Amino acid sequence: MNTYTRHRFPPDIISYAVWLYYRFNLSHRDIEDLLAERGITVTRESIRLWYPEGTANLTDRFR
Repeated sequence: MNTYTRHRFPPDIISYAVWLYYRFNLSHRDIEDLLAERGITVTRESIRLWYPEGTANLTDRFR
């Protein structure tokens, strides 16, 4: 089930960014830099907008 249907990036990238934020307590800027090192150009604002949806998806996976 793809819950990120209206997003530009694949669900794996969004989930990875959300996971980084919560697992390592990184800032949006740090996550932007980590993704840029992997060749993924994304803004801090995009990352910030992923959290409400991504958090719900992560909690569903853990249940």
